[in-house]
Amino acid sequence: MDHDDRHRRMLRALAALLQYPDARLRAALPEIADAIDGERALSRSRSAELVALAQRIAAADPYDAEAEYVDTFDRGRATSLQVFEHVHGDSRERGAALVDLRTTYEQAGLRLADGEMPDHLPVILQFASTQPERTAREFLGELLHVLRSIFSALVARQSPYASVLAAMIEVAGGKAEAVPVAAEPALDDAWAEPPAFDGCSVHGQARSRGLNRERQPIHIVRKSALSEGAKA
Repeated sequence: MDHDDRHRRMLRALAALLQYPDARLRAALPEIADAIDGERALSRSRSAELVALAQRIAAADPYDAEAEYVDTFDRGRATSLQVFEHVHGDSRERGAALVDLRTTYEQAGLRLADGEMPDHLPVILQFASTQPERTAREFLGELLHVLRSIFSALVARQSPYASVLAAMIEVAGGKAEAVPVAAEPALDDAWAEPPAFDGCSVHGQARSRGLNRERQPIHIVRKSALSEGAKA
């Protein structure tokens, strides 16, 4: 197996670890751990963390593993795996960004499975795995500020899934360092209807105090890099 094949296999393994741990995923965990173990793109300590996560999911009661996944990623915006939710919240800009990203996939000759959202991190990793290593790194590098935000929220929750985001950050050329994250509102408060015409503020549009940055659009792929690396 050459270097590019190992890199693609590793990205697909990371994508798998971020997917819902149903029976199909659990059956593939030995292969996933094998793809990560000894991967030279990752440090030994990071590889060990990822293998430990795969083993943890495999050893857990299936219902407990599924409940942990839901509690980690589906109960709060800070750890959502939908990238554009962190940038655009529920605003109309997110819809336009999703269309653009779907077009990027289609221009590379790829199609999403029914029900898949283009900004779901496992989908993004799967797409990156179809590209040459340099293009994949640049692609993921465009998301570094979002990856750091999710990583930091997972670290704050002491979640073993933080190791997957840390690996993504490192593959993209960044350093996995946690930053302060703003406290999330209670789930009931987050779903409460705002008063009519009361400023119409939307999560993801205002300045993120926890990350101390202004909102800005994400340019997922440099067109020149994509045109060189896209596969039919």
